[in-house]
Amino acid sequence: MLRNLIGIGFICVFALQANVAAAQEYSANMGWNSEYFYRGIPQKDSSVFAGVDLETDGFYLGAWGGDVGDGVEVDYYGGYGFEVGNFGFSIGATLYTYTGDFDDTYKELNLGFSWSWLSFDMAAGKWDNFAQPVLSYQFYSMTAEHRGLFGTIGLFRDEFDGEYYEAGYGNTLKVQDSNILDYKLTLIRSSDALLGGTSDTNLVLTLSKTFSL
Repeated sequence: MLRNLIGIGFICVFALQANVAAAQEYSANMGWNSEYFYRGIPQKDSSVFAGVDLETDGFYLGAWGGDVGDGVEVDYYGGYGFEVGNFGFSIGATLYTYTGDFDDTYKELNLGFSWSWLSFDMAAGKWDNFAQPVLSYQFYSMTAEHRGLFGTIGLFRDEFDGEYYEAGYGNTLKVQDSNILDYKLTLIRSSDALLGGTSDTNLVLTLSKTFSL
């Protein structure tokens, strides 16, 4: 069922992108993490990343790649988002792939809701599990953000389990009103139950730059 929903989501996004006569915005990004964490799980020390995005009339498509040591993680995503006053809503799908043996493929359906400084995200996914029985999971997170300060609580359920906590600050370095570099410093605390790992606390620096194309 999830695979069908993700497939339908991507097909709809591509079809609508082809027919929408609205202005299209292209962008690219690149950056570096002192340690690449994803949803509280360590991936690699000192990891570089880059991506490209297309947005038009609420619809979005993108691809992102990051160094995970044993090959590259390559993610593909698409969906639709809109705002009503201070409220925001989004629906989409994400495909996580790997060029090496670091991990196996993940397929997700994503939902998001936000109000002012508070946002909630949900993912329902399948993990291919290296030719073993496919595992199902849900992921939930809540983030509060205000003037660059942010805090996140994230947790896994179903056949994945565990939680993590993040807190930090992010901003943009500017010179004469020109955006030079985005930076973020994040303190991450992962529980000992997070996917069978051990509890750990890490401080991560992220530097990145986004370009309009």
